[in-house]
Amino acid sequence: MTQSLDSPDTTTDMTHIDEVLAVVAERQPEFEEKRHVPRDVIDAFKSAGIYRASTPKRFGGDALPPARFLSLIERISAVDGSAGWVASFGSSLVYLAALPLETQAELYADGPDVVFAGGLFPVQPAERVEGGYRVSGRWKFASGCTGADVLGVGIKAGEDTTGRPLTAVLRPGQVRIAENWDVVGLRGTGSHDLVVDGAIVPEEWTFVRGGEPTVDEALYHYPTVPYAAQVLAVVGLGVARAALDQAIAAGGRAGYTGAPKPAERATYRIAVGQAEAQLRSARAFFYEATEETWDTVRAVGHASARQIALLRLASTHLAKASFEVVRAAYQLSGIAAIADGSPMQRYLRDASVVPQHAFLQEGMYDGAGAVLMGVQPFPGFL
Repeated sequence: MTQSLDSPDTTTDMTHIDEVLAVVAERQPEFEEKRHVPRDVIDAFKSAGIYRASTPKRFGGDALPPARFLSLIERISAVDGSAGWVASFGSSLVYLAALPLETQAELYADGPDVVFAGGLFPVQPAERVEGGYRVSGRWKFASGCTGADVLGVGIKAGEDTTGRPLTAVLRPGQVRIAENWDVVGLRGTGSHDLVVDGAIVPEEWTFVRGGEPTVDEALYHYPTVPYAAQVLAVVGLGVARAALDQAIAAGGRAGYTGAPKPAERATYRIAVGQAEAQLRSARAFFYEATEETWDTVRAVGHASARQIALLRLASTHLAKASFEVVRAAYQLSGIAAIADGSPMQRYLRDASVVPQHAFLQEGMYDGAGAVLMGVQPFPGFL
């Protein structure tokens, strides 16, 4: 090992985050209309350090501890879920730490602020050629692809003893974005399809997602796939916080019918109290599991199976609880919530998407329960 895993955490101060939140608040309607976060907003994210958050320190990045990055995405998501979702992929360079060091040096040659987006599924067969692969196919759900500096697609070529597909890394000029993101919620994420037609990708620009890192820094020994679920689940948390805060603020406003103000009704107060307890409890479990795993990784270089299971369980539970809290806030808000001008209907739409993600669906409860009881979980859970 070339670097101690228990070296001090970064003290980098992201001084531009308040500016980013102001930009997101102002530009939010534009994200919905355009179905993506524009590149100049991505540049603001870069200025705030979001896209160097998972760049290795050896290449000038911050390699932020997971809890710090997650709390940052939580704050952005409370302003706009789509912006938080796109910013969450500032964590995705943890995958690229499995590339050869020489490849990473080339990747970060112009600086540590690199935006990576991927459409990994469905995995497509690739032709073996001298020194690499000929890649063709179409891949779905490439969130943030319109603002990416590099793009990844999932390929299969021959036998892979790990059972995990390769990811081929391409430049935007090698990829066509098929703009087909027409959805109910998280409309601004630009999660379009990627199309590649015969691009040659050198072998040194491919990696196994979740494969052994070549960078020996603590962040790259934190479980990568569970971390990918965490950065998405925390988007729901931010949206839920915003929705519940709005429902609380609305408690002092008179209704259309002349009935007592919401804050004067016991049913409203009880529902707010229950939602507050539910959201804070799920949040506490989420960050507790994060910190416990991070402490272990820094101490011994890897997480236990139980810790991995708890990360996945906490993420799934947070996504589900967040949606339930938003739904409660929406129902409390009455008829005013259905208006296009009300953010409450957007909160409901955005929060409903998060638990639909494959990493955050009900099956994760089964996998976590299996590990906790000493039973083999389904393939790919650990």
